[in-house]
Amino acid sequence: MNRLAMLLAQASLVMAKPVAIAVGRVANSANITQPLNGFISYSIEFSSFPDFAGNKSNPNDFSNNLLDNLGSLAGVKPYVRVGGNTQDFAIWNSELKVALNGTYNLTRSADYPTTIEIGPAYFESYETWPDVKFTYGFNMGGNHDNRTWETLLQTAAVACKVLNGDRLYLWEYGNEPDLFSGAVRPSNWNESEYVAEWLNGTRAIKKVFKESCPELSEDQYEFLAPSFAGVSNHLDAARTWADGLDDDKDIKLFSSHNYISGAETLGVTLQGTLLNHTRTAFSIGQHLTEKTATNPSVPYILGETNSLYHQGRPGLSNAFGAALWAVDFAIYGAATGIRRVHFHMGTDYRYASWQPVETDKTTVGTKAPYYGNVAAAAFLGSRLGAGEFGEEEKAGTGVAQVELSGEGVDQDTDVAYAAFENGKLARLLVLNLKEYNYTLNGTGPELNPTPRPVKTYSFTGLGDVAEATVRRLHANGSDAVTGITWDGWSYNYELDHGKPVRLTNVTTGEIARVVGGAAQVQVPDSEAVVLDFGTPAK
Repeated sequence: MNRLAMLLAQASLVMAKPVAIAVGRVANSANITQPLNGFISYSIEFSSFPDFAGNKSNPNDFSNNLLDNLGSLAGVKPYVRVGGNTQDFAIWNSELKVALNGTYNLTRSADYPTTIEIGPAYFESYETWPDVKFTYGFNMGGNHDNRTWETLLQTAAVACKVLNGDRLYLWEYGNEPDLFSGAVRPSNWNESEYVAEWLNGTRAIKKVFKESCPELSEDQYEFLAPSFAGVSNHLDAARTWADGLDDDKDIKLFSSHNYISGAETLGVTLQGTLLNHTRTAFSIGQHLTEKTATNPSVPYILGETNSLYHQGRPGLSNAFGAALWAVDFAIYGAATGIRRVHFHMGTDYRYASWQPVETDKTTVGTKAPYYGNVAAAAFLGSRLGAGEFGEEEKAGTGVAQVELSGEGVDQDTDVAYAAFENGKLARLLVLNLKEYNYTLNGTGPELNPTPRPVKTYSFTGLGDVAEATVRRLHANGSDAVTGITWDGWSYNYELDHGKPVRLTNVTTGEIARVVGGAAQVQVPDSEAVVLDFGTPAK
């Protein structure tokens, strides 16, 4: 019995006979794009960071194990941007004995506090994860608090002492200022006023750095910006760049944010919104248009992204379908010039890759999207050669989309990518994004009696390789929230606190033979497969 049949038999499910051949020809590596290292990275809500990282006396080893897993695949651990809405609520209190004191206003958000004080203990969380580089998000929005400017100067003096040396990624001043107008700024607040305020604030931060942390080098004064919420809000990114946002030449990465849709948006579905490559390509395409219009001299990244804004929707953002979406979204971005992506998460957030602590809302554990992060990192590999900020020109992994054709192809759901290393094909990624719910109508508890469809994908132009190892991102269906594996590995909290555990009831080591430069692979609906080429033809 093959691996897929075994899995489904164990779940009392039935696999249909393979149908519909989709054909892809793998071209040469001339048109590949090269991502930055640590391409799969994270953004953690400012108010949730102590939950995710812990402190020096009680570090969150579960979180660190999950970061280690990605580091072993990518060669470097994910970069962590600490920010989000709550960075612009944070006020400094040097006498505070706890890391963070937050008050919830349920008319504003049930997911995070909107009145926040932080104290010295907050910065202990930056010392718990070895070999992780962080961005600290300074408060620009202010939340109508007259202590904001004083907080900026005081936290700069503290942050530069903790985030010096190997812990520092970049600094950030303000989260999504394109949404400030009419909320924490006048409704007519414009690009030139934003630029003037940003320059004034960042210059003040750097002055504090020079006084409080003279050991910092000039390249540790750098920022990611403008961190806009999207491409069509009150402020225009290209205009801010033209108005002199980078006059001081201290912006190292051009950062924008992206969400495919909203948690409360009418008509949002797994198939139509997340498991839809056309929708994903359109969303990323808007950023590529902004990148072209702005023409920044630095790499363009997504400094915050995830499936559905307002922290995701249960049954969609926390399901296996969201893991498949995360793979397609990330790798399509990598193939089109997005240089790094930071998946956002917070405590109790529905779209989070993991829940770091037990709460009365959510159990601690590894969530479905994490498996998508792992699969994407595994496909990209550890040989990304562009460095941290695109400063290196070493030959490394490049990515290109593989166009699929044939009568059975659905452009919304059939997707393939190729990863090249030093100009040679290294891996293929195939996604079958057709929704298949393993429970009846996706609602349970009865199992879906319909056999799970399987599609055959055929690839040519594979060169002089003899075979490929097949690695599958698998669950019993797109609505699954548990029982997910990558190449037979589980990263569940319950097994070994997020460390990889190879499941003995999952068959691995599947081989796809390459004959005459061509190979086939069968992919059930709602599954992703990586073909890993490593054996020269004999």
